[in-house]
Amino acid sequence: MKEYINKAEKYILKTYNRYQIVLEKGEGVYLYDMEGKKYLDFAAGIAVFALGYGNQEYNDALKAQIDQILHTSNLYYNKPAIEAAEKIVNASGMKKVFFTNSGTEAIEGALKVARKYAYNKDNSKEYEIIAMNHSFHGRSQGALSVTGNSHYQEGFVPKDCVAVFADFNDLDDVKSKITDKTCGIICEVVQGEGGIYPADPEFLKGLRALCDEHDILLIFDEVQCGMGRCGSLFAHDLYGVKPDVMALAKALGCGVPVGAFVVGEKADGALVPGDHGTTYGGNPFATAAVSKVFDLYEKLGIVDHVNEVGAYLSEKLDELATKYDCIKAHRGIGLMHGLEFDQPVAAIIQKALEKGLIIISAGANIIRFVPPLVIEKEHVDEMTQILDSILKEL
Repeated sequence: MKEYINKAEKYILKTYNRYQIVLEKGEGVYLYDMEGKKYLDFAAGIAVFALGYGNQEYNDALKAQIDQILHTSNLYYNKPAIEAAEKIVNASGMKKVFFTNSGTEAIEGALKVARKYAYNKDNSKEYEIIAMNHSFHGRSQGALSVTGNSHYQEGFVPKDCVAVFADFNDLDDVKSKITDKTCGIICEVVQGEGGIYPADPEFLKGLRALCDEHDILLIFDEVQCGMGRCGSLFAHDLYGVKPDVMALAKALGCGVPVGAFVVGEKADGALVPGDHGTTYGGNPFATAAVSKVFDLYEKLGIVDHVNEVGAYLSEKLDELATKYDCIKAHRGIGLMHGLEFDQPVAAIIQKALEKGLIIISAGANIIRFVPPLVIEKEHVDEMTQILDSILKEL
């Protein structure tokens, strides 16, 4: 394993400080490194592997697609993309889908929709997006421009491209930032990297009213919080608020790199042929994964399962928060939770890895829990026992 790590440091660009293990295979909700050590996975590849590892129906669908065709380009139609798009539209109640390769690309497309919608009205070229402080939307320039953390932006995003930022869950602050240049408002329904902060219902309802009043587009980033993680297929459904554009990725493909932005009736038609494109987006392999994910979510009752096990996880995390003074707060919804500590959590995460538990952070002081959506209560117990033992030691 050390030999492979040394090769990685030699050949792969150093943009990550990786943990010193090489993961080799997965089964159910467990991962194994090259030396055979077993890890309970409460990160799911950063909220990606919703169905866990080794789901036979999922694997068989991808193997079958490999034997048919992997790629055609978007100059032609392909059956899996059409089937996947139909399932997303029917499930979301929105109008049209554009498939991308990642969540970042989905955000880029969503921003283009908002700008083009405004451009179609007045032919101006000076538009502003209102985004939220402490948000995270991706690493490309456009996505970084609406990411509410200057640390990520510095050195990469020109100042004149940076969005106008307001405080999350502060409707009055958002109102104060709207001008004639505003073409859209973007926010996560649950802030992930920013610390696991669910939106207040009145905040999202207020954003919808503001966008309707000013004829601008409301964009919801559900890259991490969507696809069942919060206890409904799409997180905004919990609030009864419909966006004009929604960005999806991560669990959309359950391991295959794929994203999408979905437009509602208001935004449908903003983009026309020539306005946007992608070589790999929507290829048969990726969209076969999406199509099978929707089938398996329904077959396995994933959303109901998330509500049941998520309530149990919340209860157990509350118990830990009550037991240890170093835990300042517990926030979360469904199977997306965070424990905020009064100190950096890096040592806790490293100790957990040594004890066979994979957890990740959201910022320096918060442990994020985004496990596969198929975990059972016994896995919650196993996780809390390990974490409890670590907190006792530290």
